[in-house]
Amino acid sequence: MWSIIGHDWAVDLLQAAVLHQRIGHAYLFTGPAQVGKATLARVFAQALNCQSDYLNNRPCGVCRACKLIAAGRHPDVRVLTPELNSRGQPVIKIEQMRELQKELSLGTFEARYKIAILADFDAANANAANAFLKTLEEPPPNVVLLLTATETDALLPTINSRCRTFQLRPLTVPQVVEALQNQWQVRPELANQLAHLANGRLGWAVQAAQDERLLNTRHEQLGWLQQALDGRRPARFELADKLSRQPEELDTILQTWLSWWRDVLLLAHGRSADLPLINADQQAKLRQQADKWTADQIETSLTQTQTALWQLERNANVRLVLENLFLIYPKP
Repeated sequence: MWSIIGHDWAVDLLQAAVLHQRIGHAYLFTGPAQVGKATLARVFAQALNCQSDYLNNRPCGVCRACKLIAAGRHPDVRVLTPELNSRGQPVIKIEQMRELQKELSLGTFEARYKIAILADFDAANANAANAFLKTLEEPPPNVVLLLTATETDALLPTINSRCRTFQLRPLTVPQVVEALQNQWQVRPELANQLAHLANGRLGWAVQAAQDERLLNTRHEQLGWLQQALDGRRPARFELADKLSRQPEELDTILQTWLSWWRDVLLLAHGRSADLPLINADQQAKLRQQADKWTADQIETSLTQTQTALWQLERNANVRLVLENLFLIYPKP
């Protein structure tokens, strides 16, 4: 049973591969964070090792293999995730890769395939990525490699070329609303709010429905943005100093701000009817700012926020990045 919400085209292709026994040695699932990449990889791993006698019934979800994989305890399915480095950034290291390669060189204990799920592989450092190429080029028999990544551009071209790539797209607002209400019993009003905020990421919506701290964190992040926009240069620099002391949170903070500028720009161009607002619960304030600034100011703020994210990913000085960002944001 492919318990996947959305991504029907990807499920159909993977199910056909299982049914016709045409299994590749490496698959790459790409798309935004929490859009369903890891879930799809796990369910595909279940289908590959399912013990059901009927190919069209894999994964059955009830056999020993399916249950162990779902619980993350199958001896022939290894999940490799990034570790935090000294800067608090997630990285897949060469040591992790070497350990995985040793495990893959051994035969299976009980399954049909030995499977490695390499989550967020775009976090692999250069040494780890290059070492992994050897496994991709000459995989051990009965080994299937399942990679997830935000985007293919962050990976070595040689890795992309050796994988069957599935680019997952964000779900629609109605799909997320329906899933939250039917499968997680979220009340309609909250389901609608979370579906907009999720921006197509069902995983985030489910997490937010179960942990109210996520919505509280988002409220705090938007408060910092308004504090910056309302403040003059000294106040903005003081805020930059404050936020620079929590670098591990900056990616999500700037992503939230990015969603805000995106909504303001849609309203400024009168396109909110074409594309759903992410911060739909803040529409009055969004429209106020869309009317307050020019489209060029809004677009520049959006672009510079994207640039700040790019700079931080490349280990730029955190405080300088934020100060430069606040210098470009519109003045009160």
